[in-house]
Amino acid sequence: MPDTDERLRTVLDRYERRRTQERSGRGRESTETSTRMFAIGPEAGTLLNVLARSIKSPRILEIGTSYGYSGLWLAEAARARGGHVLSLECDAHKSDHARGEAHAAGLAEWIEHRTGDAVTLIPTLEGKFDMVFLDLWKDLYVPCFDAFVPKLAPGALVVADNMGRGGGAGTRAYAERIRCEPRFESVMVPVGTGMEISRFARTL
Repeated sequence: MPDTDERLRTVLDRYERRRTQERSGRGRESTETSTRMFAIGPEAGTLLNVLARSIKSPRILEIGTSYGYSGLWLAEAARARGGHVLSLECDAHKSDHARGEAHAAGLAEWIEHRTGDAVTLIPTLEGKFDMVFLDLWKDLYVPCFDAFVPKLAPGALVVADNMGRGGGAGTRAYAERIRCEPRFESVMVPVGTGMEISRFARTL
């Protein structure tokens, strides 16, 4: 993001130091799944930011907040383009952490955090979304897809993380589903752990 301010850069650097520690195996958080960030990393974050910035006044749905790293990249784009992010997370302590970091980064105005089961929450959301970022437990990818498709605006972008080799049965099922869906154009790009980028092309 070309105009990253000091507050946001400080928060991103803190996340990235923790991610590096996790990946190197240092610290208790590297072995305890409940406290690991599983953050997407700066390259994937930059891609999300670029995609979101390509949309005027984007309404963005993030499914799987975790500790809030990816949400900051999306919220910065929302700030730049006059949009907003809604981020869903099932674990309250993760959502609370993400909310605090959004405040620290000066982005709280552009991102809302909600806690609950995504598959249950998505049908209750009002309006249409111009972009969806999918990054939660992989067995929930297809159920979430079924839930958010009716909520997509024409031309909406859908980005799913962890779509490279080793993603597991859940991501394979998602890839098969979206690539066979005639309303979507889709491609997998080798950024981070692999991202499936899809465009909601048309209605039937």
